[in-house]
Amino acid sequence: MSEVKLAAETRTEFGKGAARRIRRDNKVPGVLYGHGTEPVHLTFPGHDLLLALRTPNVLIALDLDGKTELAIPKSVQRDPLKGFLEHVDLLLVKRGEKVTVEIPVQTEGELAPGGYLLEHVLNALPVEAEATHIPEGVTVSVEGLEAGASVLAKDIELPKGTTLAVEEDAVVLQVLAAQAEESEGEESEGDEAAAEA
Repeated sequence: MSEVKLAAETRTEFGKGAARRIRRDNKVPGVLYGHGTEPVHLTFPGHDLLLALRTPNVLIALDLDGKTELAIPKSVQRDPLKGFLEHVDLLLVKRGEKVTVEIPVQTEGELAPGGYLLEHVLNALPVEAEATHIPEGVTVSVEGLEAGASVLAKDIELPKGTTLAVEEDAVVLQVLAAQAEESEGEESEGDEAAAEA
C-alpha cells in the first residue's frame, strides 16, 4: 500500500465564505479527527490531494506544523457537476492499528456462454486491516460461472492480515440469466385489449 506525504495547514476561518476563498486559492478545506481528539480543521493543496485520492483507502502522511500524522480518507465531497474536491474528512490512524474500510471488488474471466449477466451486489467489500497495510482491492475470477451461481464473501481470498468485516454468507457477485424480451406481437395484443376495455 502506498503512503503519500501531504502538507496541511490548520485553518481558523469557517463557513461557506471561508470555504469558497480556500477553494479559489486551489486548496481544499478538510477535517482530521479520531482517537478521541478534538477535530482539527485543515487546508490541503488541491492538486496534491486530488492525486493522492486516486488510490482507494490511501494512507496519507500529513505534515502538520512540523509533526507527521497518519490518516485515511473517510469522506470525500466533490462538486456534482465539475468534479472538483469540495471537502474531505480524514480519520487519524496509528501504525499497527486495525481499521475497517471498504476495498473495491474487480472481476476477471468470462462467464459461461449464454448471455448471462453479472451483478455486483457489493461493489466494495468491507474488511478490517492494519492501517498501514490496507489492500487496494481484491480480484475475483468469474470464469465459466452460469446463471444462479454466486460468489460469497467467504469465497474471496483476502490478502494476509486482512479479515472480513461483513457476514461470511453475504453475496458479493451473482450471475443472472438474461431476461428474454416480450415479442412485439404480444405487446400489441395487450394494448388492443386495454383499448377495448
